[in-house]
Amino acid sequence: MTRTLAAITLTAALLLGACNRNTATGNDREAQVDPAETAAPQTSAGEALSGITAGAVQPETMSGADIASLGGLAGNCVIRLTGVAFPSFFEDRAGNQGFVKLNGKLVRVSGVGDGRFADGGLTVLVHPVEDGGSNNGLPAAEMIIALPGAKDELGFRGYRDCGRGARTETEQ
Repeated sequence: MTRTLAAITLTAALLLGACNRNTATGNDREAQVDPAETAAPQTSAGEALSGITAGAVQPETMSGADIASLGGLAGNCVIRLTGVAFPSFFEDRAGNQGFVKLNGKLVRVSGVGDGRFADGGLTVLVHPVEDGGSNNGLPAAEMIIALPGAKDELGFRGYRDCGRGARTETEQ
């Protein structure tokens, strides 16, 4: 009995020890070992959401490579869900075009008026929130995403960064 329990414990420890790699954006990696990040492909909303259940889709965090492929932060704005987080939404300074990362793809949405972006039934609304900002001077903002075919909108509070907030090395 004791030997069986010891064998089970050892097996579980070995299996769990192999699960220590979290490749999500923002986690530390070894530059000399891990390959360089590649940007997600840019696509339309229809293409990115084709065959996907709308209720299962959530906005994803953009990597430094994603931001670089969109032209970088200089002169553009992003929505960060915390004051120092990687961006979740990117828009050009003029508000003509935005990108949200869905289903592993950077989805283009066109500016259609005052903080509203849309493409193929997908709508993203970005607007300021009056109740404060972050401790690094970023103004509070709200991002609302309406997915085509979804019965509910997705709402997120964060901060609008137009070049004033803390940035990671890969974003600069």
